[in-house]
Amino acid sequence: MDMSADMMNGKAVSGLNASAVSDWVFDLDNTIYPARSSLFPRVAERMTQFIMAHFDLAEDQAAEMKTRLFRRYGTTMRGLMVEHDMAPDDFLHYVHEIDLSDVAVDAELDGLLGRLPGRKHIYTNGTVRHATRILDAFGIRHHFDFMFDIVASDHIPKPDPQPYDLFVRQSGIVPETSVMIEDMARNLEPAANLGMQTIWLVSDHDWAAKGAENNFVHFISADVKQCLADLT
Repeated sequence: MDMSADMMNGKAVSGLNASAVSDWVFDLDNTIYPARSSLFPRVAERMTQFIMAHFDLAEDQAAEMKTRLFRRYGTTMRGLMVEHDMAPDDFLHYVHEIDLSDVAVDAELDGLLGRLPGRKHIYTNGTVRHATRILDAFGIRHHFDFMFDIVASDHIPKPDPQPYDLFVRQSGIVPETSVMIEDMARNLEPAANLGMQTIWLVSDHDWAAKGAENNFVHFISADVKQCLADLT
């Protein structure tokens, strides 16, 4: 998405007082690592493979089905549950078993997270196992106090408001002193409605940028490293 200079400057992360924040709530995929990374495409490819095998579809048909369900229901898995009464466990396990052998420890990200005051949490539409593998691969898992996933949310994905309330109760955060960081702008609306401040990480994907012009996006940054550097 093309962001005007005025919009970027008006919502610069440097305007947020990090020392007043008690808790930071990070999305995982395309947030902890940038959307330009090859990691989430690996998950998406395995989603297509799963749908091909389960429904006996050609690759292009499976890819179209995956995208349609994602855009309608928030996650492909939720769409499979609603439209095809599919149990989620096999799908979740298969799609998140991606190869991480080429992922190196990220000392820069480790240092930036270490300098950020306050507790840090993961809230993902993926699984805790997937989050743990990603965080371990980057060498940053020790920074995070609590992880909340699609299983804990009873398979109800962001941006449905219901699991946000559950996340707040289980994590013990105080929304008014917390910040949520996301690559999908519309996922920030329920957080803002609860009283959190929000940071959107700019994405070129139209589905991730949807809603970015709204007032529930309080701050904007290019990616997680730039965001953390500006905060610390």
